[in-house]
Amino acid sequence: MKTSRRLGLVLLSLALGACQQEAQGRQPSSTPPAPVKPPVTDVTAKDYVGPTLPRAHVRLKDAFGGVHRVEVEVAATRDSRERGMMWRTEFAEGKGMLFLFPQESMQGFWMRNTLIPLDIIFITADLRVAGIVSRAVPRSMETRSVGAPSQYVLEVPGGWAEKVGVRKGSPVEFEGVSNIRIDP
Repeated sequence: MKTSRRLGLVLLSLALGACQQEAQGRQPSSTPPAPVKPPVTDVTAKDYVGPTLPRAHVRLKDAFGGVHRVEVEVAATRDSRERGMMWRTEFAEGKGMLFLFPQESMQGFWMRNTLIPLDIIFITADLRVAGIVSRAVPRSMETRSVGAPSQYVLEVPGGWAEKVGVRKGSPVEFEGVSNIRIDP
């Protein structure tokens, strides 16, 4: 009788332990928890998740005196400038990405991991269009430049600049950019 009583107590103790583990959110099994994946730090990787970029607007005058306002995400850090438009599958009309650099210099852009054609508009420190690369071909490692110094670069959907009449020399204005810190 004592043996069956002990056995009953042991079984009861095991059952209570399993219930307690379950109540604490742990499984009463012996399988270890799945390892936690470290965050992706390669900004060019498809599954990289970066911080939300600041928003602003760029106004460009066309060759006929009209003004076109583009809502932009602002890439003002090394990582956000490197990431750019990589892995995006669409780019709506009236949207863009504005790259801010600490100083005016010869800028070159590639289309690595960029899946859609873009117009790349190079803008001088005194806010004039230095030149435009139209309909840059996706997924290309070819460096694109306009052969003139620029401090800012605006990417918009491919063919947009020609469609609205923005050309070399067109004046540019920024709205909401002055408070954004530019990292080297």
